Amino acid sequence: MRVESGAAGDAAEPADRERLRNTLEILVVLLVTFGLSGLSAVLSLVESALAPGGVGGRTVALNPSRSAQSTIDLLYQLLGVLRLTGWAALGLYLLWRGGIAPRVIGLANRIRWRTDVLPGIALAAVIGVPGLALYLGAHAMGISVTIVPASLGDYWWRLPALILSACANSLAEEIIVVAFLLTRLRGLGWSANTALLTSALLRGSYHLYQGLGGGFGNLVMGLIFGRYWQRTNRLWPLIFAHAAIDAIAYIGYTVLHDHVSWLP
Repeated sequence: MRVESGAAGDAAEPADRERLRNTLEILVVLLVTFGLSGLSAVLSLVESALAPGGVGGRTVALNPSRSAQSTIDLLYQLLGVLRLTGWAALGLYLLWRGGIAPRVIGLANRIRWRTDVLPGIALAAVIGVPGLALYLGAHAMGISVTIVPASLGDYWWRLPALILSACANSLAEEIIVVAFLLTRLRGLGWSANTALLTSALLRGSYHLYQGLGGGFGNLVMGLIFGRYWQRTNRLWPLIFAHAAIDAIAYIGYTVLHDHVSWLP
């Protein structure tokens, strides 16, 4: 029988502990963030499908009013922004504690117009316009819920709160679902394609409350965003693009929903 040397065994043990630590870290982060949101969204989709009107008969508000009192409602909205920002901070902290600084995952201190802002605008157009068409088509076929991007009262703080919400969504999703998850899966030895598909499936899962159309559209978005990050290692364009898509959806709906007939 062949016996490994003590040195080889000692070297393998820390590596095994590191893999276990990273695996547990992924599971815990997803449990308290988007993994749990994905399970909740699946239940929401099943509930919609079993309801009398089906998926197409349900309405979902993305930024609902939480209180009849303006100040209390504003504080609720800010708490939602703070929660998402905390998720993003958790991902950054865990990566930093593991020796991976923000600049390593594409969050350089200096934002560049050519390599960060312009690609973000392009990605927003590539994802946003087909995404709107997909939603309208899926809604017409009855496989998408009616999405109300914003239903806040007509308060002075409504538009700033919607913009903050868009930015917080963007930071949390792109840092956790792209930078954190893909970095950790790469550290576990997963192939780039398998990690990318896992990240995209996660993104699609927690949007299933919007129906199959919303889940599929965000799956495609996850594949494009994840591959872009894998090839360029720049995260700011994804954050800018996502924030722009959400902000335009929130504010556009607020401005247009009473004035156009094609918007559900």
